[in-house]
Amino acid sequence: MLAMTRRRLQKLIDTERIRQAIEAGERRTSGEIRVSVAPWFWGNVERAAERAFSRLGMTQTTERNGVLFFLVPSRQTFVVRGDEGIHARVGQEFWDELVAALSVYFRRGEFTEGLVFGIHAAAEKLALHFPYDRQRDVNELPDDVDLS
Repeated sequence: MLAMTRRRLQKLIDTERIRQAIEAGERRTSGEIRVSVAPWFWGNVERAAERAFSRLGMTQTTERNGVLFFLVPSRQTFVVRGDEGIHARVGQEFWDELVAALSVYFRRGEFTEGLVFGIHAAAEKLALHFPYDRQRDVNELPDDVDLS
């Protein structure tokens, strides 16, 4: 059953294209971006996103500048969560605007396009506050899409 769910998720989400968007975005910033896509589940999506945030080590970045896109395509619901370092710099308004823009894509079922857009927008904002430093930057978190 889980394998079937993952196959369905992989048909809805172009994980390679998303991974490439994360890699491109992280070449501009020391921030870390992760995407977690969950199969159908009952329960509170905010709590599930919080558990994924912890499980994926988002709070373990040196500057606390990780951003997580948590998506449940079957429910057309999602959460975008930034760690305390980036949130302190961009404020709630940035997250609200990003969520509004992503909602348009996701309502149309354009999950990959929405995620690529969101990754680009987050990387752009991260780059302003946490620029990439070729000498010091390391990739602190994996760039692959988490299919949990």
